[in-house]
Amino acid sequence: MTGSSAPFGLRKSMLRKFSPARRSSRRVPLLAGWWIELRFFWYTRNKAPWIVVLFLGAFVASFAGLTQLIETNRVESRELTCLALNVYYEARGESLAGMYAVAEVTMNRVASPRYPETVCAVVYEKKWDWLRKRYVGAFSWTEFDIVPHPEGSQWKQARKVADAVYHGKQPPVLNGATHYHATYIRPSWAAGQEPLARIGGHVFYK
Repeated sequence: MTGSSAPFGLRKSMLRKFSPARRSSRRVPLLAGWWIELRFFWYTRNKAPWIVVLFLGAFVASFAGLTQLIETNRVESRELTCLALNVYYEARGESLAGMYAVAEVTMNRVASPRYPETVCAVVYEKKWDWLRKRYVGAFSWTEFDIVPHPEGSQWKQARKVADAVYHGKQPPVLNGATHYHATYIRPSWAAGQEPLARIGGHVFYK
């Protein structure tokens, strides 16, 4: 074998190695030819750079997925805390049904296009009141400078209620209600409206 024919002979030998075992006398289909060329290319190339690229790609994808998961869990934890706080301060003296009702109203506001899109934004929303000449909180407890620290069995119950309503474990009962007030007051916005329900110390409206 001469020096000039060695490369061609080597290539021919390698192609024969990666070709199908049984070959017909007919022309090899175009697709089969490409497959043979691809296998030849793969087996004759240094694979170390490819492995490094694949490893780095998998690492970056895994890191991005983990970061997104951590951020999602963080946001959900904050949303659940805001909902639990609203249940606690608005209905900690109510029955379990009353606590579920307050949580449901909060989530109904999140689902409504007339209100902010997150639980925390809904809970701490404030609007300008022309009569009082100041911003008024959607929920009265958010206006207080100091509130008692949530604790005890009522706080644990508020967190359970928040989790159940937030994740849809508790069936809704208020038909989309977005407002309520204490039974001992009659706010101007409720004039002429038909209540949906009265649960404990609150009257609910759509």
